[in-house]
Amino acid sequence: MREFTARFATPQEVADWDTHVQANPRGGDMLQSASYADVKKHHGWRPVHLVHEPDDGSQPVYTLALEKSVPVVGRVWYIVRGPSVEVLNDLVGFTKATEAFIRESAKNVFLVKYEPVFLAGEEAQQTLTAAGLTKSFDIQPNDHTALLDTDREPDEIMAGMKSKGRNMLRRAEREGTPVERVELTEENMKTMFALMNTVGQGEANITLRPYEYYRKFWTNFAEAGQGRLYFVHEDGEPSMGAFVVNYGRHGTYKDGGSKPRRKQRGDGHLLQWRVINDLKNDYGIIDYDLCGTPPSDELKNEEHPLYGLGLFKTAFTKEVIDYVGVWDQEISPAKAALWNKLAEKVMRQLWVRSKHEPFY
Repeated sequence: MREFTARFATPQEVADWDTHVQANPRGGDMLQSASYADVKKHHGWRPVHLVHEPDDGSQPVYTLALEKSVPVVGRVWYIVRGPSVEVLNDLVGFTKATEAFIRESAKNVFLVKYEPVFLAGEEAQQTLTAAGLTKSFDIQPNDHTALLDTDREPDEIMAGMKSKGRNMLRRAEREGTPVERVELTEENMKTMFALMNTVGQGEANITLRPYEYYRKFWTNFAEAGQGRLYFVHEDGEPSMGAFVVNYGRHGTYKDGGSKPRRKQRGDGHLLQWRVINDLKNDYGIIDYDLCGTPPSDELKNEEHPLYGLGLFKTAFTKEVIDYVGVWDQEISPAKAALWNKLAEKVMRQLWVRSKHEPFY
């Protein structure tokens, strides 16, 4: 087990944040980025930039923690899709260093929520437990997801698709379904938001955040050269949209929306195919996260709210990945117990009522 020491990032490291995050041992996640930190700063969270340095002198781990104050209790840190340690066992030394650092330099933090991007399984569960963590509920939609290996030639990627999805894609190509990358104008962003309200034929049961949240997210990533918007048109009007992110060599289907009862068959498959090839050609992405499916053992459960989206996304890659999800480190067990039993539920309810968006 490697030991770590922890500290706050320097102002220069914060200024170069994306470069450092993308150099992490397992690369960077878009939800660890400078663009995302700025989004959350405007929606109730304070970004905290951390550096964990291993005792063997190897690559430090740069980690974004989002901090929220809880009246009377203290402060919570949420490490979204991180930390990006080299191996899961590094979390034992990482969490030990985090607790020591908090007790010295961030004394009012009573709970840290981790969300490391490692595959779920018995060995992972044992390691996370050994690190002093306890399982919490999943937060991000891609804790269960379809992850497409794009580090291949296009014909290999297409050959790996399900035959029905491949046929739908080719049909849309034959029929000349118009797919276009569009400018991120106010009009196009409002159109995209409207399409998101009717995703999954209007039956996907997805709770949207307010428009201003998406506007900030899309604008930040686009201005950083890390995001772009695509539309499919039908009868001269946008009928489907996708906002996608390129962060380092990773691509993500962040947001999608579509009109119900469309006439063009295979339009969604062709849209994703265009995106995948554009991101491969422009950034050399090695994988593409279709961002959210039912868990692997519920893919055939027609009652699951993401059943339809799961069918569509697994047309590109048949396997669904289950990550370990969220695990809590209780710096103060007494305060953490109060949070888990009462305070978190109350704060989440009040946040939704007052801000009309999810707490996390």
